[in-house]
Amino acid sequence: MPTNFTVVPVKDNTRKADESNEEEDVDDNNVLKEEDEGTTGDGVPKENSPFINNTDNDKGNSYDGTNMALFEEEMDSNPMVSSLLNKLANYTNLTQGAQEHEEADDDEGPKKKTIKSPQMGTFMGVYLPCLQNILGVILFLRLTWIVGTAGILESLAIVGLCCSCTMLTAISMSAIATNGVVPAGGSYYMISRSLGPEFGGAVGLCFYLGTTFAGSMYILGTIEILLTYIVPKAAIFVAERKEDEVDALLNNMRVYGTCCLALMAVVVFVGVKYVNKLALVFLACVILSILAIYAGVIKTIFEPPDFPVCMLGNRTLQNHNFDKCLKTDIIDNLTVTTQLWKLFCDGTGLNATCNKYFDDNNVTMVQGIPGLTSGVISENMWSKYGPLGMLVENKLTSNGRHDPSQDIYLPYVVNDITTFFTLLVGIYFPSVTGIMAGSNRSGDLRDAQKSIPIGTILAIATTSFIYVTCVVLFGACIEGVLLRDKFGDSVKGNLVIGTLSWPSPWVIVIGSFFSCCGAGLQSLTGAPRLLQAIARDGIVPFLQVFGHGKANGEPTWALLLTAGICEIGILIASLDAVAPILSMSVSYVLACCLPLHRPRFKYYHWALSFLGMSLCLALMFISSWYYAIIAMAIAGCIYKYIEYRGAEKEWGDGIRGLSLNAARYALIRLEEAPPHTKNWRPQLLVLLNLDSDQGVKHPRLLSFTTQLKAGKGLTIVGNVIEGTYLTKEAEAKKAEQNIKSSMSAERTKGFCHVVVSSNLRDGFSHLIQSAGLGGMKHNSVLMAWPGTWKQSNDPQSWRNFIETIRETTAAHQALLVAKNVDSFPTNQDRLGEGTIDVWWVVHDGGMLMLLPFLLRQHKVWRKCKMRIFTVAQMDDNSIQMKKDLQMFLYHLRLDAEVEVVEMHDNDISAFTYEKTLMMEQRSQMLKQMQLSRTEREREVKNQSNVRRMHTAIKLNEVVVNKSQGAHLVLLNMPGPPRNRGGDENYMEFLEVLLEGLNRALLVRGGGREVITIYS
Repeated sequence: MPTNFTVVPVKDNTRKADESNEEEDVDDNNVLKEEDEGTTGDGVPKENSPFINNTDNDKGNSYDGTNMALFEEEMDSNPMVSSLLNKLANYTNLTQGAQEHEEADDDEGPKKKTIKSPQMGTFMGVYLPCLQNILGVILFLRLTWIVGTAGILESLAIVGLCCSCTMLTAISMSAIATNGVVPAGGSYYMISRSLGPEFGGAVGLCFYLGTTFAGSMYILGTIEILLTYIVPKAAIFVAERKEDEVDALLNNMRVYGTCCLALMAVVVFVGVKYVNKLALVFLACVILSILAIYAGVIKTIFEPPDFPVCMLGNRTLQNHNFDKCLKTDIIDNLTVTTQLWKLFCDGTGLNATCNKYFDDNNVTMVQGIPGLTSGVISENMWSKYGPLGMLVENKLTSNGRHDPSQDIYLPYVVNDITTFFTLLVGIYFPSVTGIMAGSNRSGDLRDAQKSIPIGTILAIATTSFIYVTCVVLFGACIEGVLLRDKFGDSVKGNLVIGTLSWPSPWVIVIGSFFSCCGAGLQSLTGAPRLLQAIARDGIVPFLQVFGHGKANGEPTWALLLTAGICEIGILIASLDAVAPILSMSVSYVLACCLPLHRPRFKYYHWALSFLGMSLCLALMFISSWYYAIIAMAIAGCIYKYIEYRGAEKEWGDGIRGLSLNAARYALIRLEEAPPHTKNWRPQLLVLLNLDSDQGVKHPRLLSFTTQLKAGKGLTIVGNVIEGTYLTKEAEAKKAEQNIKSSMSAERTKGFCHVVVSSNLRDGFSHLIQSAGLGGMKHNSVLMAWPGTWKQSNDPQSWRNFIETIRETTAAHQALLVAKNVDSFPTNQDRLGEGTIDVWWVVHDGGMLMLLPFLLRQHKVWRKCKMRIFTVAQMDDNSIQMKKDLQMFLYHLRLDAEVEVVEMHDNDISAFTYEKTLMMEQRSQMLKQMQLSRTEREREVKNQSNVRRMHTAIKLNEVVVNKSQGAHLVLLNMPGPPRNRGGDENYMEFLEVLLEGLNRALLVRGGGREVITIYS
């Protein structure tokens, strides 16, 4: 639609600044430029994009005058629209290597050579390459056999299933191609940039393996045509017995295949440009062969070709060693035996002993190509599957009753493999997997976003039509026994599809030979470059050596590896065995063609991608379930390896979008109801302290978190920086980076949350209240004991600690406080025989029982035994308490030793009063007054403090006596006083309670049961 633009000049009425101000502005701009280099105005690293960031030259030219003065401070990060459009217009999809060559040419000045822009269109760049790759070895060597074995109806089902799969994949691939500028680099780049580095690496290597085994398949097809149809006498291994024919053929395939592979590898190494030039010749061979088939079909209407098939009874004979389909012949009025007689009898005389089936049945001849109007289509409509060694028979009945298994080594045509529907799907599927040929040339296309969808879909439609019509025409023109004769033994070793062609079978033989040669060379050319691209991406570190090559960029090392893997397929030697391997690799790649953004291809819908993916995965298991499992296992291992090593690439993939949707769905489900006791696990908020340099003070706290969580559940590591966010933003980011580095070093899997608050107390309160999202929130808080609270001149440190305890209690969250946390074991330590002692004084939901069990799942604590101590009062029955506790632990499925400790009511000792007085900070006065014991007792007016101190001292004595040698001691944490005036006393109580213990963990429950005896 035409649009009218009007340019209105605006006068600059502002005054010019004086020279001194200009100089100051220049200096200020330079300082700003130095500070903000590599970042946007808000401190965010610049995105590596040709559209967003201005170069240094652009900064000087992006705006003039003061018309845009309002936005001048944002020009470094946000370019003007005119600058953006200019960059878009000059953007190209040249590969990285091409851009580097351009830069090198810039340095040469006048010697610079103009790089030609891509000029290939849809027809030459996409349609014909796809056509050449789809119409290949399977069409010429196996399609007639598939039609004869599966019947027309099931063959149409196979073709329809596979072609539907590739059409759906092509729609998804078209959506990816129109999802943005298509980079040079082919299908791997398109898929990997859409799915991310992990999926990209896994899919890329599967694609590489598929391309490599495709080379094996094409080379095996080449050798099969050569040795079976062109020069059979060139065979090195010749079978003396019929039962050895299969082994001899496989050995010949291995020898000639290896030689052919070596020759092709040398050609690719020294003259890849000639391979590309010959591609058009190979394509012409394919097209001529297809035309010869259709011409032959039309000719059968008027004059069917003469290819008789010799039948003995209803069994098909191999027509190699006889020239007449007769038992006896009359020569000069004498009845003489023929060459066929010698194959079934022990002599040449008429009275010789012959095979019983040979005696009972007559020899007949049927026309192998009866023609399109013969009505043979009705006989070829249904499947004729069979086991290995099954004789190829027609519908006629034979005379006498005979066991076919006794005659399989006579010159009959037999099944060389066991046939069934899923096997034929696996063999046929590689014939339709050439749809990537066009997208692989994305860097050579004039308009890839237009050419890839149109060319690929048209090629699939064309080839699908060819395959469907060939299935019907083969079934309508060729006799069933000849269709099931895989190698054409019944027609003197002619290629079965060649017998149908016009003007000569040699058109198909020569055409298919060059077609397979060309496809093999293309595979050996493309696979190393694909591996080189993956290696240069750097997402799989051990493959980086294959990113190097010759000075001109040829992937030498990748070619060597490709030839080695291709040799594995050659050693398998059977085309029918290699084809399913290719199906697995390529099916997995096709299944991953899932665009996840906003494609411009208007016929795309996510349901089509999902259907295509499901169909591809189904085809994998239909073809060969064990190959499918192997392919998925390989892809899964590669995915986990890249994930483990840490994929540093960020391609803006759509998997993040899927992850976000899945996370949102899960969070909504989690928030529907609180977790059941059986599902309760400690979801930790770890409160870290940092030093003045924003370094982590207690990294062992993260180690303990790793050992407790084992990478499962939610872990949030939080910290509070005092101040305002505007002034402390840089410190907060530095603290976040340091915490993440410590988490990585201690293998703590979780999230980091740094909060800047006006004071520490409010900051910790905000973390406790707001950390997490929806149903994915913490239910427990882990922190270190403030060991220096007595030495601190600022009472706010221990007051913040107590307020944090109150906050967690109010929020119904559990609290874990680790004392002497720096003495806790690291993740590399392995504690020997020892105990984890639990002192269960009050029941607070079962946290004390659950924590040791979780710790013992980690290899650091695995050898430790669990001991549970509980305290009995004067009125308690200790024996019954022990029995009840043992039964409780039995129902909890916990293995632990149980001991009941009796604490009798004793008189309060003088030491207790002394500790209480010290706690009340009156010890100095008391020393000067030299008060007697009775007077000290009168001085302590707060008898509540005395009782609490008495409990702390007595309990500490018992704990130290029993558990001083334990690797870890867990105790119930008493709650803080309701009156805030006693906060300092509370800290003294806890200090006395933990005195003499090396590693201790105070545990305070969240007010709910966290462990249950029910299943």
